[in-house]
Amino acid sequence: MAGIWVLAETEERMLELLSLGRDLSAKLGGKVYALTWGEEKDAQKYIECGADEVLLMSLPDGGTLTAYVPVIVEEARKLDPDVVLVGATARGKELAARLASALQTGLVSECNNFELREDGKTLEMQRVIYGGAAVQTVCCLTRPQMATVPPRCFAKALPEPGRKGEIRFLPSPPPCPVRIRESKPRTGQETNIEEARVVICVGRGLEKQEDLELVKELAGVVGGEIACTRPLAEELKWLPEETYIGLSGKKIKPDLYIGIGVSGQVQHTTGIRDAKIILAINKDENAPIFDMADLGVVGDLYQVVPELTKQLREALKR
Repeated sequence: MAGIWVLAETEERMLELLSLGRDLSAKLGGKVYALTWGEEKDAQKYIECGADEVLLMSLPDGGTLTAYVPVIVEEARKLDPDVVLVGATARGKELAARLASALQTGLVSECNNFELREDGKTLEMQRVIYGGAAVQTVCCLTRPQMATVPPRCFAKALPEPGRKGEIRFLPSPPPCPVRIRESKPRTGQETNIEEARVVICVGRGLEKQEDLELVKELAGVVGGEIACTRPLAEELKWLPEETYIGLSGKKIKPDLYIGIGVSGQVQHTTGIRDAKIILAINKDENAPIFDMADLGVVGDLYQVVPELTKQLREALKR
C-alpha cells in the first residue's frame, strides 16, 4: 500500500493533517507523504512531525496553486497513494476538487472524523450536515480515497527531534493560462476568526453600533477577536461580512466563545458547536443559547460586560 498523502498550504494546517496522517498510517500501513509549498527548512520540520517523505513545490511568480494539479496528478499515478487528505482552506478545496476530477476518484468534503471499516482498507469518513443536526458517514469506493479536512479538527503533530525522512522537489508545473495580475491588501477584518483562540460574538441584543466599543474593550483584555451574528453584518453593516458566524457564515472552533446579546438560533449555533467553552450573556433567561452554553450570565449586557471587563483586567494584573 502506497500510504497517506497530506496536502496543505500553511504550516498550521499541515501539522494538523500530519497528526491525522500518522494515525491513519498506523492502521492502514504505508508511508506518510507531505505535499506543500515552501523551502527545505520547512520540510525538515514536517519530517520531525511525522512525514516519511516531503514533496516540495515552488510556486512560480504570478502562478496559482492549481497550476500544480498536473504535477501532483502525475506523481499520484506513479506512487498510487491510498488516501489523499487536503486542508479545507478556500484554495485547498478548489485544488482538491481539481485533483479528484483528474484522478477520476471521489472527494468527500469537510470531514472531521475517520474510522477504518472491517475490510481493513476502506475509510468511513464523517461530516456534519443539515446545519449540525446530523452526522453523515461516507465511504469513497475509488482510489485514492480523498477528503478535505476543516481547520482545527485534529491536534497538531508534535516534533520528534532527530527523526529521519526524505525530501524531494517536484518539477515545475507546465504553463498555466491563469495568472495573478495584481494583489491588493485585504480591507475590513484583518484577522481570520476561524483561527482565533478567543472569539467574542455580538448579537441583536446590542442596541447601537457605537456600543461595539464595550465589546472591543473586552476583546482587548482577553486577546479575542470580534465576530457577530448575520443580521449585524448583512443587514445593519456594523461589522464586515467575513465576521459573521453561522450556517451560511464562518464555522469556528475557539478555546473560548463569548456570546453577547446572542439569542442562539440554530442558524447561528451551527457555527459554534465545536467551541471548547461557550459563555453566554443575555437578559432573556429562556434564550436558546443557554441550552448549549457551558457558562451563562442572565443580565443586561450593558451592566455585565463592563463589569466582566473590569474584573478580568484586575485579575490579569495580579
